[in-house]
Amino acid sequence: MLRTLAIALLAVLVSVAGSAEAYAQMKKAAKRSPVVHAKKPPAAVASPSAKRRAAVRPAAKRPPTKSKWGVGRYAPPARTILPPRPGAADERAPRTLSFFHLHTRETITVTYKRDGAYVPTALARLNHFLRDSRTDGETNLDPQLFDILWLVRRRLGSASPYHVVSAYRSPQTNAWLASVSSGVADNSLHMRGQAMDVILPGRSAAQVRAAGLELGMGGVGYYPRTGFVHLDTGPVRRW
Repeated sequence: MLRTLAIALLAVLVSVAGSAEAYAQMKKAAKRSPVVHAKKPPAAVASPSAKRRAAVRPAAKRPPTKSKWGVGRYAPPARTILPPRPGAADERAPRTLSFFHLHTRETITVTYKRDGAYVPTALARLNHFLRDSRTDGETNLDPQLFDILWLVRRRLGSASPYHVVSAYRSPQTNAWLASVSSGVADNSLHMRGQAMDVILPGRSAAQVRAAGLELGMGGVGYYPRTGFVHLDTGPVRRW
């Protein structure tokens, strides 16, 4: 029995020794073998279009043009095509204008000038029509403003009624607008009856702007996002 136990113990020791020797040989072989590292995926190569996009930097924004009359936010159009220039206007011919007021929804067509002279009753009708739609306040609008509007429409070969965005503004209305919009001047010419914001159907805001600038009779403001143009009888300027 002792002999049997001794033989079994000897077998266990031989097995353990064999396992240890095999482990040691495996470890040595691992040290001799070169270590294979997983290759990193190649860096993504930017496409030509992506390179071009990266190379193009956005243009710096132009700061607003400021004046005591208002704030202009938009750059002028690069090029505006106007219809052929009409012949010289007959100063004694009747001058008629049509308007549609976007706030009151009223319309009017009036001959404001005859034989080179303004018609007082026609001007009175226009003063009422172009009143402050919030307060119903009126003022005497500068008659030369109607000449500017008439000449612009004639220059563009249009017979459409002007759509009125804003005409006379009472001080209260102007103060309220200035509080909600940075583009409204505290000393706006609208309060003096010297300015109108208009749209001319069938003609772009850029064309109305270009025609107003060509006249050189007052200020011209360009608001393409809302589609209207500001015209006034103040100093000649643009924004």
